Amino acid sequence: MKLDPFVRVGTTPFSATRDDIVRARGAPRSEVRNDVGLTALDYGDAVFRFQDSGRLEEVTLATAVLHLGVVAVPFARLEAFVEAQDEAAFRRAGFLVSPRFGLAFDPSEPFWVTALARHCIGEWQAL
Repeated sequence: MKLDPFVRVGTTPFSATRDDIVRARGAPRSEVRNDVGLTALDYGDAVFRFQDSGRLEEVTLATAVLHLGVVAVPFARLEAFVEAQDEAAFRRAGFLVSPRFGLAFDPSEPFWVTALARHCIGEWQAL
């Protein structure tokens, strides 16, 4: 996963709409509303979650290596990297959340990493 925190995940900007994702990737395997009221488009290797307004909230990808600019972090070292590099990092519901890098992941569930829109950090803190 290439991540430009709060800006883009790979080639997908956080300004992308549901229609942009469907145009780029085709029809999802499934589309469901989750427990926190987001609509999730599941493509198997990626899940895109949207507010009812159409705003992209989260992108979850299977990620063996996270690329942040020129830094490449293998998933096995991601927990230690976040803890060392983000003093504001916190844990919620089994996830390690990094406000600095705009991501959340469960260290016990390789290799899934969720990139977050900036406004999502407060929602994670409130859990």
